[in-house]
Amino acid sequence: MSTSIRVSERTKEKLDRLKRDSESFDELLDRLVTDEQPIDIGAWDSETAERAREAIDRSRESFDR
Repeated sequence: MSTSIRVSERTKEKLDRLKRDSESFDELLDRLVTDEQPIDIGAWDSETAERAREAIDRSRESFDR
């Protein structure tokens, strides 16, 4: 069963930009409204975060050589 939803031209343009090439508008809307697990901001403790920063610094230094 098909249902029509009226949207403004501006909203349609925004949806067009978000839509993937192989995706239908139904799939786009489903993707946009599907609940996803939130990213846990600040999930690392201080020690883990510091080790990650150090690893990034070492990686950047290796590219400077």
